[in-house]
Amino acid sequence: MNCAACHTRQIQVDKTSYRIDGGPAISDFQGFMSGIDDAVAHLLADPAAFKTFAADVLGGNPTDPEIQKLRTDVQAWFTPYDLLVKKALPADNPWGPARLDAVGMIFNRLTGIDIGAAPDYSIPGNIMKAEAPVRYPFLWNAPIQDYTQWPGFAPNGDTALGLVRNTGEVFGVFALFHPRKPVGKAPLNIDYVSVNSSNTLGLLSLEYLIGRQGAPQYQWPVDAALAKRGGEIFNWPTAQGGCGECHGQRKGQFRSLLHETWATTPLQDVGTDNREWVMLGVPGDPAWPGWQVDTGVLNGAKIPLLAPAGLKATDSAFSTLGVAVGGTILERAIEFGGGARLKAKLADVAQNPDLATNGLPALSGAEKTEVETAFARPRQQAALLTTGPYNGPFKYEARVLYGVWAAAPYLHNGSVPTLADLLKPASDRPKSFQVGPSYDPVNVGLAPVQPAFNYTLHTTGCDQRTSGESNCGHEFGTTTLTPDQKKALLEYLKTL
Repeated sequence: MNCAACHTRQIQVDKTSYRIDGGPAISDFQGFMSGIDDAVAHLLADPAAFKTFAADVLGGNPTDPEIQKLRTDVQAWFTPYDLLVKKALPADNPWGPARLDAVGMIFNRLTGIDIGAAPDYSIPGNIMKAEAPVRYPFLWNAPIQDYTQWPGFAPNGDTALGLVRNTGEVFGVFALFHPRKPVGKAPLNIDYVSVNSSNTLGLLSLEYLIGRQGAPQYQWPVDAALAKRGGEIFNWPTAQGGCGECHGQRKGQFRSLLHETWATTPLQDVGTDNREWVMLGVPGDPAWPGWQVDTGVLNGAKIPLLAPAGLKATDSAFSTLGVAVGGTILERAIEFGGGARLKAKLADVAQNPDLATNGLPALSGAEKTEVETAFARPRQQAALLTTGPYNGPFKYEARVLYGVWAAAPYLHNGSVPTLADLLKPASDRPKSFQVGPSYDPVNVGLAPVQPAFNYTLHTTGCDQRTSGESNCGHEFGTTTLTPDQKKALLEYLKTL
């Protein structure tokens, strides 16, 4: 599995298919995971089927011991995977095509089947129902946003921060990762990299390639005069129904001399579904604790300035993921370039966080700069969790809208099928709609009839805002714009 599984879109208009690289996938990821689970369960239960499978995998005529070894290997893979599928996937209310509870599944995979004790590494009690599905994001803005993830909790916009984002995602999508207490001395008091299939250099390369990708161009006729009028409306103040104050391209936060970012703020509560915030929690607010987990082998794990006191035996899933990602990146950085003395100083800091707090007085010159640079990003992210623009529940990012015509369904949880529907009050939006690749160029979004999938998404209203399916909120322009103005704005959005 790689980035393309969730970030490649294919739409269909008049029997012609269009591939959109970097677009939000219209794929049934839950169905895919469940299908794998069912298939491997059948394989392990049917000796004849497994014998055929073994011949295909091993080639020739494998011996009974070879077949048995393969069965042991398959069973070892299947046991934690089956546990994850059975406990995490919401069978009664599946995500359906075009949506995935990505953050919930990252939390579940990391804390549920990766950080327990050997030999199975599982902590079943950490796995919770992944019931906060969101629409896959498009990628063409990803490297340049100053914050990312729908709730805007991740600082973003340069190479280091992109690596943090991508490493966390890899841990959630079938990476092999089992941190462990080190046999000998380790720089960060946990061995994060010996059993870790994340490819740091590969992720850096992918981020570079994504950064070269522009937004797709709308493929059908556009009324140029109407679109020009729509562009004027787009730039009206928000109170008059305009979009530019939140969704226009503006300079974002400073990240480095080599990068310029686009602002994804203001991060604000616009009345949309808040299910994802129930999972994440609000740092420092006991009313919103978020998912709390057994930290397993990461109990006590220290990352200077990010978790200097060490993870507690029970801690937030968010903090646990942060330590796993931070530890991986820092230990890989040491592998790639840190000298022996730098490794020793990092080990000292891991055992004595006061060294970091006091500015690493034992280091000087280039080594001090290298250590402080390595810890700058985790420190920044930890500080922003309590003081940044997303401090407080229910706030989501406002992305620059280039290529928005190719990103249906809309709102962060994919609860509105077209841009035309998004310009209606929530009470007038569809209560249910089919999801699939058939595209509606007029209303800009999902066509009413979707023969490719037998799936209908049923939404809730503003009275059930925590359902994960609420189509409430973001009513900008829905009552202030006339039908003709909405039509013009829609025409302009096709051109972005």
